[in-house]
Amino acid sequence: MKRVLSGMQASGQPHLGNYLGAMKHHIDMQQQYQCFYFIADYHALTTVKDPQKLRQSTEELALDYLALGLDPKKAVFFRQSDLPQHTE
Repeated sequence: MKRVLSGMQASGQPHLGNYLGAMKHHIDMQQQYQCFYFIADYHALTTVKDPQKLRQSTEELALDYLALGLDPKKAVFFRQSDLPQHTE
Protein backbone atom coordinates (compact mmCIF):
# COMPACT_ATOMS: atom_id res chain seq x y z
CA MET A 1 0.00 0.00 0.00
CA LYS A 2 1.30 3.45 -0.87
CA ARG A 3 1.92 5.97 1.90
CA VAL A 4 1.12 9.65 2.18
CA LEU A 5 2.82 12.09 4.56
CA SER A 6 1.52 15.63 4.73
CA GLY A 7 0.99 18.40 7.22
CA MET A 8 -0.79 21.66 7.68
CA GLN A 9 0.60 24.66 9.50
CA ALA A 10 -1.28 25.79 12.60
CA SER A 11 -0.86 29.48 11.90
CA GLY A 12 -4.45 30.68 12.00
CA GLN A 13 -8.06 29.92 11.30
CA PRO A 14 -8.46 27.41 8.45
CA HIS A 15 -10.35 28.78 5.47
CA LEU A 16 -11.97 27.55 2.27
CA GLY A 17 -8.61 27.58 0.47
CA ASN A 18 -7.15 25.23 3.11
CA TYR A 19 -10.13 22.93 2.75
CA LEU A 20 -10.08 22.80 -1.05
CA GLY A 21 -6.30 22.80 -1.36
CA ALA A 22 -5.37 20.21 1.25
CA MET A 23 -7.86 19.13 3.88
CA LYS A 24 -10.45 17.62 1.52
CA HIS A 25 -7.72 15.67 -0.29
CA HIS A 26 -6.27 14.44 3.00
CA ILE A 27 -9.65 13.15 4.11
CA ASP A 28 -10.36 11.51 0.74
CA MET A 29 -6.94 9.81 0.57
CA GLN A 30 -7.35 8.00 3.88
CA GLN A 31 -9.60 5.52 2.06
CA GLN A 32 -6.90 4.46 -0.43
CA TYR A 33 -3.51 5.03 1.20
CA GLN A 34 -1.66 4.58 4.45
CA CYS A 35 -1.80 8.21 5.59
CA PHE A 36 0.28 10.13 8.09
CA TYR A 37 -0.94 13.68 8.68
CA PHE A 38 0.54 16.15 11.10
CA ILE A 39 -0.18 19.59 12.44
CA ALA A 40 2.96 21.57 11.62
CA ASP A 41 3.26 23.54 14.84
CA TYR A 42 7.05 23.90 14.49
CA HIS A 43 6.60 25.47 11.07
CA ALA A 44 4.01 27.85 12.54
CA LEU A 45 6.65 29.30 14.88
CA THR A 46 7.86 31.49 12.01
CA THR A 47 4.57 33.41 12.02
CA VAL A 48 2.88 32.79 15.38
CA LYS A 49 4.87 34.26 18.26
CA ASP A 50 2.27 33.90 21.03
CA PRO A 51 2.43 30.42 22.65
CA GLN A 52 -1.23 30.52 23.74
CA LYS A 53 -2.38 31.43 20.24
CA LEU A 54 -0.29 28.59 18.78
CA ARG A 55 -1.80 26.07 21.22
CA GLN A 56 -5.29 27.30 20.39
CA SER A 57 -4.68 27.21 16.61
CA THR A 58 -3.25 23.70 16.90
CA GLU A 59 -6.26 22.45 18.85
CA GLU A 60 -8.74 24.14 16.50
CA LEU A 61 -7.05 22.67 13.42
CA ALA A 62 -7.20 19.18 14.95
CA LEU A 63 -10.89 19.64 15.73
CA ASP A 64 -11.58 20.90 12.22
CA TYR A 65 -9.90 17.87 10.65
CA LEU A 66 -11.89 15.50 12.85
CA ALA A 67 -15.15 17.33 12.18
CA LEU A 68 -14.53 17.15 8.43
CA GLY A 69 -14.11 13.38 8.58
CA LEU A 70 -10.49 12.53 9.31
CA ASP A 71 -10.66 9.11 10.95
CA PRO A 72 -7.86 8.33 13.44
CA LYS A 73 -8.55 4.62 12.83
CA LYS A 74 -7.64 5.05 9.14
CA ALA A 75 -4.91 7.69 9.30
CA VAL A 76 -2.16 8.49 11.76
CA PHE A 77 -2.81 12.04 12.97
CA PHE A 78 -0.23 13.78 15.15
CA ARG A 79 1.32 17.06 16.20
CA GLN A 80 4.75 17.69 14.69
CA SER A 81 6.29 18.72 18.01
CA ASP A 82 5.32 15.38 19.58
CA LEU A 83 8.04 13.64 17.56
CA PRO A 84 11.60 14.64 18.47
CA GLN A 85 12.80 13.17 15.16
CA HIS A 86 11.44 16.26 13.38
CA THR A 87 14.23 18.36 14.82
CA GLU A 88 16.97 15.74 14.90
